[in-house]
Amino acid sequence: MKKNFVFLIFVTSILTIFAQNKEYILKQNISYYESPSNKPDEYQTEKCVLDIYYPKNVNNFPTVVWFHGGGLTGGEKEIPLALKNKGICVIGVGYRLSPTVLCPKYIEDAAAAVAWTFRHIKSYGGDPNLIFVSGHSAGGYLTLMIGLDKKWLNVYNIDANNIAGLIPFSGQTITHFTIRKERGIKETQPVVDEFAPLYYVRKDAPPLLLITGDREMELLGRYEENAYLMRMMKISGHKETVLFELNGYDHGGMAEPAFPLLLKCVERITKSKK
Repeated sequence: MKKNFVFLIFVTSILTIFAQNKEYILKQNISYYESPSNKPDEYQTEKCVLDIYYPKNVNNFPTVVWFHGGGLTGGEKEIPLALKNKGICVIGVGYRLSPTVLCPKYIEDAAAAVAWTFRHIKSYGGDPNLIFVSGHSAGGYLTLMIGLDKKWLNVYNIDANNIAGLIPFSGQTITHFTIRKERGIKETQPVVDEFAPLYYVRKDAPPLLLITGDREMELLGRYEENAYLMRMMKISGHKETVLFELNGYDHGGMAEPAFPLLLKCVERITKSKK
């Protein structure tokens, strides 16, 4: 469905609920694997860390766990500038990359980082009932995988349904092209298997906000993949799946205008839970 995004200016202007004039604290390179049975190698020690940026002396704030893009082969953890100073906590996650590791290691990392957030966010002042998961491109794919396939968080005795909202930016909903490449499958051959978010359509999933760039400017079929996930979620009985297509924006450029939609979603769900 195509949307007119002139209203984004309006959306941005009403986000003052998140109180701009706060002090913020940044803590960096926190390891999110905590199990004594996990014996990390040098690469895991380097990559499996997170940065947490949170408002000082504030209680019960919402948190966005953010996974960077890069095709599961590149990129670095980040705290997006558009999410700073918005009265929320942002956790930027690093994860291992292909081909140094292969599927499903990066999905396991994403789940471990979200599990860390559930275990620790209260000690920073956050509300564990207001943990949102988001990311761009490969980060959107990881968001969908750990939010729709419950087994990844079940390892940590966490129900994925306790995530307050899933907000992938241009995430693949079929099996990711890097996973297909690892198997010798070309990127133009679509696959839906146990590593495809589409495989886990279910009516009881967390609220789902899907955002893509313009269908004519996106990567191969990215809008159509998300449109199909939206349709199947609705058919399954899921009541809170929404899809936005950002007209005139390509895969890389769609992130900036998507951030106000993310913040508006966080605001709406936070209000509903108070």
